[in-house]
Amino acid sequence: MGETTTHPLRTAATCRAIPIAGPPLSRAVLPTTEAAGPLNGPMHTKHQMRGVSRTVVTVDIFGRCQSYTVSQEARAAGLYPYFIPFEGHDATVAQTIDGDILMCGSNNYLGLTSDPRVKAAAQAAIAEYGTSRTGSRLLNGNTPLHDELERELADFLGMPAALVFPTGYQANVGAIASLLSRHDVVILDREAHASVYDGCGMSRAKIRRFAHNDMDDLERQLAASPSDAGRLVVVDGVYSMAGDLCPLTEVVRLCRQYGARLLVDDAHGIGVLADGRGTSAHFGVTDQVDLVTVTFSKSLASIGGAVLGPENVIEYLRHHARSLIFSAAAPPASLAAAYAALRILRAEPWLCRQAVENASYVRRELMALGYDPIPNETPIVSVRLDGVQETLLAWRNLLDRGVYVNAVIPPAASPRLRASFSTTHTPEQLKRVVAAFAEVGDLILLEDQ
Repeated sequence: MGETTTHPLRTAATCRAIPIAGPPLSRAVLPTTEAAGPLNGPMHTKHQMRGVSRTVVTVDIFGRCQSYTVSQEARAAGLYPYFIPFEGHDATVAQTIDGDILMCGSNNYLGLTSDPRVKAAAQAAIAEYGTSRTGSRLLNGNTPLHDELERELADFLGMPAALVFPTGYQANVGAIASLLSRHDVVILDREAHASVYDGCGMSRAKIRRFAHNDMDDLERQLAASPSDAGRLVVVDGVYSMAGDLCPLTEVVRLCRQYGARLLVDDAHGIGVLADGRGTSAHFGVTDQVDLVTVTFSKSLASIGGAVLGPENVIEYLRHHARSLIFSAAAPPASLAAAYAALRILRAEPWLCRQAVENASYVRRELMALGYDPIPNETPIVSVRLDGVQETLLAWRNLLDRGVYVNAVIPPAASPRLRASFSTTHTPEQLKRVVAAFAEVGDLILLEDQ
């Protein structure tokens, strides 16, 4: 940070660079008159100390907001891919003000958000418990639903105990920030989720990063960290932007060799790999992974998250995780929906395999069309493109053809289209997706010529 940066997106109307942010406030060229208002940058105020009057220049933090225009310019160009108001949808089709679209940008991997059994469980929970507990789990917010879901999760994933949080984000933040201190070292994959980075920052631990899935670099970071410091390695089981898997067997080996604890964020692994039991089970190392975090907002068709690990660690987090203690408990309907989805997953493991097969079909077809999807064995199809402008134009053209995918641009990841597929996508729908990509690919090639 600290330098003026330029977003590589250029609007279709003006073909000029759009600034992603203004220069740092300390260097910003802003009005300096005493009449400058609260949004106009530096403000001059007069202070008197010991009879001496002097003018003090202060910087208004809202100045960076005033200079941020990239989102408005993208909207004006018709290339703004975020905050679309979806009015309703089933597992594969969503409604917008412009009509129905085929949803290929959700993490509803098993298609359970519209399953009648899941919806009925949520409705029954509202009838019994109301819409909210209006308090923290520590006080009045805990319910039997929390306790039952924790037991079911721990049993299904083969871990000793579980602790349910209001969101997956809070599970990561709570676990990492509570277990680490400024005397410890945390070593994480560069492509770890933002919630992992936030938890590390809150912990004040020394942060070391290793190149994505690079085991040699992980070993270098472990070897360079002080042996008298507590050490935690954090990885994703499945990396959300590319869908690639962490080489967990090697990570486990290195953690044991260097005496480090291991946390696996398996938000995209649960409900997908190993009949839904996740990345640790996929590699056969469940009993060698110290902590696992999961979210309910993907395969489990709800909202919420959990940390799983040894009973004494879970008990510690129950009384120290600020993101749990100082947040209202998850709504009963959300807990009941996640519990029902988990029971369905346990009874119908074929759902996981079908989602992966659907994505594999699309990935093969896109490769035949000349696209460059990242190889993986998950429901995520990540298609790399050359730049931000190309990515947003491709996203817009797919949407115009009734297919919604996610447009991914820096700093989230390198430019790409991220599609994800559900068990409930039909063969006809998958063919429609491929046909739309074929048409958009032809347009991109024509524009490049």
